[in-house]
Amino acid sequence: MSTAAVTEPREQEADDARRRWDRFSRHYDRQLWLERSAVSSAVELLAPGPDERCLDLGTGTGEVLRRLARRPDAPRSVLGIDFSAAMLDHVDALPAAWSLRIADVRALPLPNASFDAASASYLLHLLAPADLPLALAEIHRVLRPGGRLVTVTPAIPPGGPARPLAAALDGLAARRLERAGFELITSRWNLRGYPSLCVRSRAQLR
Repeated sequence: MSTAAVTEPREQEADDARRRWDRFSRHYDRQLWLERSAVSSAVELLAPGPDERCLDLGTGTGEVLRRLARRPDAPRSVLGIDFSAAMLDHVDALPAAWSLRIADVRALPLPNASFDAASASYLLHLLAPADLPLALAEIHRVLRPGGRLVTVTPAIPPGGPARPLAAALDGLAARRLERAGFELITSRWNLRGYPSLCVRSRAQLR
């Protein structure tokens, strides 16, 4: 089977997904209350400094950007990326030197080592299994060595009968990040709203 034959269906799936998110954009904020606790934890874990360059992947309607802007030491430079133009249309006015860009996380139109920190909230679990390594490789490429990545993904809580599966998910997240060149630093479970796993990792020199 030719590469073109494999790529075309995947690109068609991406276009279909983009259209779905475009349609959903006007309603997306209705469920933000279920994300806010985990997003707040993610911003705490990211802990950007005022002089750092930050990248928010899967910005959506801008909840991470709003949280970052409220920090007393908000970073001076932030770029929000999403592949749905309609989602970005709902982002609030941004501080000076902050910007938005339509782009695909699998092929970021950004220079190597151009960011100090990156966040990806409720994004990576939406990618097809074959696309996840591509996305992580791109995030690693645009982070400087030692740069931080914080991810938020829906996950099973770590307590009760689901504990073994939760531990497996924790290990799976670590292995995927390690294969992409990241060192796992810490993880935090969030059980308010969507049960979610927040992971902070560091880009290693490859």
